[in-house]
Amino acid sequence: MSVVKRIIRDSIERVQVDELLAEEYEQAGYGGIQLTKTPLGAQINLFAMRPGRVIGKRGKAIKEASEKLETQLGLPNPQITVIEVEVPELNPMIMASRVANALERGVHFRRSVFWSLNRIMESGALGCEIILKGPLRSARSRFERVVEGYVPKSGDPAQRYVKSATIHVKMKRGILGVTVNIVSPDAKFPDKVSLKNLPDIEYQLPIIPKTPEPVETEEVVTEDEMVEIDLQEEAELELEEETEAVEELETPEATEEVLVEEPEPEIEETVETPEADLVPTEEEEEAEPQVVEAEPEPEPLPEVEVQEEAEKKPETEEEE
Repeated sequence: MSVVKRIIRDSIERVQVDELLAEEYEQAGYGGIQLTKTPLGAQINLFAMRPGRVIGKRGKAIKEASEKLETQLGLPNPQITVIEVEVPELNPMIMASRVANALERGVHFRRSVFWSLNRIMESGALGCEIILKGPLRSARSRFERVVEGYVPKSGDPAQRYVKSATIHVKMKRGILGVTVNIVSPDAKFPDKVSLKNLPDIEYQLPIIPKTPEPVETEEVVTEDEMVEIDLQEEAELELEEETEAVEELETPEATEEVLVEEPEPEIEETVETPEADLVPTEEEEEAEPQVVEAEPEPEPLPEVEVQEEAEKKPETEEEE
């Protein structure tokens, strides 16, 4: 038998087992199966919300189910293991059966769909999609699709992390199909990067290079400049020696300055004279008109005296 035929046969056998157990444990909150074949027989892991109803009294119900699988489907030595579902809201089969039960009871389809969608997202799912197909309001078929969160449709993440389940419901207008797709909270997508477990790195400030200090360049002194400097130094030394010799020759008596206290000038007491009050001030002088007395003309000398003076003059000129 080819590999393709074997894969098709195993898939058909798994679907038949799933349908049989779903009808058998519909009231127990059936959540799906995992079928693995071993040399000793077929190992079936059955997920249920109420495992007590699956097992029954003293294991009577589970024994009847294993006999049906062996007689009807021909499974060799089926061994059923019941596993309780911890979070029923994250199981698509259980949520699809709840929507189907609500539709059978006559609840409006939108109300049942939104109720289940909110319960799924509140339980921690990353994404959820519920699709209803069939004659919802009239004889004509239509579909309602409700999505919340992130639900991949293709690629490896869609096959690995998205769980889906489909249940058919018989209604008066016809058969309705309920499909529920749930993305589990532990899904890790390649396009979602998390930075939680990164090591702590201490940030170091960039080192700014120091600017080099300016180097003082030594001035190059020529021979002529050196000679001038030497001559200036010698002249300064000679001046210092001369000043020192002059200071030695000076006697200390001459250098010492005797400070003589000068007597304080006596303040002459001014006696007020009565005439001082009579002296007019400048303003008074300007105000009063000044009267100038005319000098008397000199009296004419007598003629005799004039002749004597004329005679004396030539004598004096001769003597000169």
